[in-house]
Amino acid sequence: MSVLVIAENPKGKFKKSAFEVTHFGYLTAQALGTECIALVIGAVEDPGQLGTYGAAKVVHIDSYTGGFDTTVYNSLVAQVADQTGSDVVIVNHSANGKALIGGLAVKLNAGVVSQINSVPQLDGGALKVSKPVFSGKAFAHYAINTPNKVLSLMGNAIPPTEVGSPCAVENLSVDIPENKVIVKEVKTVDGTVPLPEAELVVSAGRGMKGPENWGIIEELANTLGATTACSRPVADTGWRPHHEHVGQTGVAIRPNLYIAAGISGAIQHLAGVNSSKCIVVINKDPEAPFFKAADYGVCADLFDVVPKLNEALKKALAQ
Repeated sequence: MSVLVIAENPKGKFKKSAFEVTHFGYLTAQALGTECIALVIGAVEDPGQLGTYGAAKVVHIDSYTGGFDTTVYNSLVAQVADQTGSDVVIVNHSANGKALIGGLAVKLNAGVVSQINSVPQLDGGALKVSKPVFSGKAFAHYAINTPNKVLSLMGNAIPPTEVGSPCAVENLSVDIPENKVIVKEVKTVDGTVPLPEAELVVSAGRGMKGPENWGIIEELANTLGATTACSRPVADTGWRPHHEHVGQTGVAIRPNLYIAAGISGAIQHLAGVNSSKCIVVINKDPEAPFFKAADYGVCADLFDVVPKLNEALKKALAQ
């Protein structure tokens, strides 16, 4: 019995999400009285560093050099889970994790719960987990009774905390199936923290009046070291790229701080951001629905507020 976590490593490097899922696996293993094993697929720099976040050991399959293929990954994870005696498998609720979790549950004949945000607890023979539902307005509690369990962890749910030191890295003998998918090209956005991992987000909507005015949002984001985002209408009209769209039909985020300028706060948008720990809304419409969900609200013209806020932050951060 052990807990197996899948540590994603795009371009051969771990990101915050890998440390989050490893530490979450460590906390889960503690609750179950067992150990956490981290699985790394593909070439990566220093896989043993995952021990710092709680992994007892790292299983590294560096012989696989293909791109992300759910058929291959599910097979590799299932083989490692069998060889290590892991009955709980945890992935990030990322694009890759969401692609894996269903097939992996079938492969392992496991009960599955996605988007959990708290440490599971053992109650008799059942593993009890909880997750937000109805756009974060309620919580659902589940008891998984199957021998094997597959879980996915929401981003920014568990802070990655250093609890140990680098650990041993082991290579297992596994059968690598033939790729069903050929990856010809991968386009990624470099230089910014991905929205699901971002702790600070500055977002804007149609109140910006046009893409030519977006400079004040980018300046504020640069001052805070934040990631930029937008509402769906802004992405649909081509003012901003689609990967910045947050909401029910875009990226669901849960940053420590979410600043929304010129966004009315329709329910579809709120569904993707209302798990943020602190929401600040800037809108000149006092009837904007977003004010009801905000922790702090500024009812004023964003073109007056945002530049002044940026200057005040620069002065405060310079001290």
